Amino acid sequence: MNDALRSLLDLLALERIEQDIFRGESRASVVPRVFGGQVAAQALVAAGRTVPADRPPHSLHAYFLRPGDPGAPIVYTVDRIRDGRSFTTRRVVAVQHGQPIFHLSASFQTAEEGLEHQEPMPAAPDPLTLPSPAEMLPRHAGRYLTPAVADRLLEARAAIDLRYVDEPPYATVGEVREPRSQVWFRTNGDLDKALADGTDCGDTVTRPLLDICLVTYVSDMTLLDSILLAHGRGGWAVGDVVGASLDHAMWFHRPLRADEWLLYDQESPTAQSGRGLGKGRIFTADGQLAVSVIQEGVIRVPRD
Repeated sequence: MNDALRSLLDLLALERIEQDIFRGESRASVVPRVFGGQVAAQALVAAGRTVPADRPPHSLHAYFLRPGDPGAPIVYTVDRIRDGRSFTTRRVVAVQHGQPIFHLSASFQTAEEGLEHQEPMPAAPDPLTLPSPAEMLPRHAGRYLTPAVADRLLEARAAIDLRYVDEPPYATVGEVREPRSQVWFRTNGDLDKALADGTDCGDTVTRPLLDICLVTYVSDMTLLDSILLAHGRGGWAVGDVVGASLDHAMWFHRPLRADEWLLYDQESPTAQSGRGLGKGRIFTADGQLAVSVIQEGVIRVPRD
């Protein structure tokens, strides 16, 4: 198994310390705080472990309240808001050092038939024709704050094969572009094989929930890129903006597998008041609209 994928799966294998209380480990990210996607994914794991396995999540709404400390564990407390005939609702509060750092509400639903339509999948090249992270990141090392940034990014994303369709923001600093971005992504390894090779995650998280939690993890990686593109900014890696996620909402429409290619189509309709909005749609490789995502983040230009 890919060591980085094992490490990520281990992060999602929360320790149950009471009936509805779980503890998760943290790890350093590319910035000196816990990666928001990690907290969101762990919180959804905690909620999902209190829900019957035949009710996958269909939506989540979350707020990032305080920066997480990567050197300390995170405690997740689940509140069982409602258990209905078709829908189940959970609320999760993530706490570090006695203070809440993250709040999530999630809703789960039993499978049922209904009306169906979707937007068509946008055009995108075959992901295997695009440069891998190991090819892309070192190529732009001269633009980063320090040469170590490329290594930090490669380490932080080693569990995920994430490929930009067009150049990422840090590659075109100073060039104002359309506020749209596309990336293909999948886990760096087959999940069935990874779980069979042995990880506590396989004993505590069902496969459909695991796929959704892994997509939740990735969804926070690139969603604000389109804001940067609209202003010719490169992001934290080049030091021309500072920012953080404020809130995050996701709707899970159709089944997906996180170890198969998924297209993340992203855009930004607005930025103002030191905040920017990112919208995303995640499609399976065969064109199924699987997930919708919206996030607002702080985007500030550093003062001299």
